[in-house]
Amino acid sequence: MTQSSVKTERRGAVLEVTLDRPKANAIDLETSRIMGEVFRDFRDDPELRVALLTGAGEKFFCPGWDLKAAADGDAVDGDYGVGGFGGLQELRDLNKPVIAAVNGICCGGGLELALSADIILAADHASFALPEIRSGTVADAASVKLPKRIPYHIAMEMLLTGRWLDADEAARWGIVNHLYPGDRLMAEARAMADQLASGPPLVYAAIKEIVRDAEALRFQDAMNRITKRQLATVDTLYASEDQLEGARAFAEKRDPVWKGK
Repeated sequence: MTQSSVKTERRGAVLEVTLDRPKANAIDLETSRIMGEVFRDFRDDPELRVALLTGAGEKFFCPGWDLKAAADGDAVDGDYGVGGFGGLQELRDLNKPVIAAVNGICCGGGLELALSADIILAADHASFALPEIRSGTVADAASVKLPKRIPYHIAMEMLLTGRWLDADEAARWGIVNHLYPGDRLMAEARAMADQLASGPPLVYAAIKEIVRDAEALRFQDAMNRITKRQLATVDTLYASEDQLEGARAFAEKRDPVWKGK
């Protein structure tokens, strides 16, 4: 399916989402709203288990906000649609894995979009930066997320100077999970998506809710919420057929068959 600047393809339980806005895959308000609808529908579709996000071409993943569109009247604080910028940053209750396959330049809001995924794979020619400082604005989502993901001083250097990281350095600091030659990136990303799609969706949902919920809690408070089944996904998991199936499959020395219920 194609919605102007966003292409989607269902591949079994995997949804591939390709940002395709020549020349650089920058995101304007309309594109952001389309992406929000795509990821909302992914979240709500019981047949889909994993999303894979990438950019069209080999040069750009996404440079973030479309400054040309802004110059033509798109307000930087306009209506980005459900899920906020790029459809992922603020999408509530997204309890399914999302993989970002970074195929080139990934900067500004594009890096913030990648940081909204659960796993980041990248081509070995990809590059990363937060250049907002040079245009007198703030990388707001990255200011919240990046110092929690990588060493504080590295995050602050990126935010305060806007300097670029090549793929090797991004991997070294933990921004990227794995690097691949450009011609292998999508094959490797699809293989990981297929691996996740074959896994237990109720467990994935519980993991993602626990991680979100625990971010602002002390360890014991978070554990108490889990063990007392105060999280909806954990309560669903503990009462599910899949929970029993996992134990049975282990006892019977066979692969489990996950039904997501």
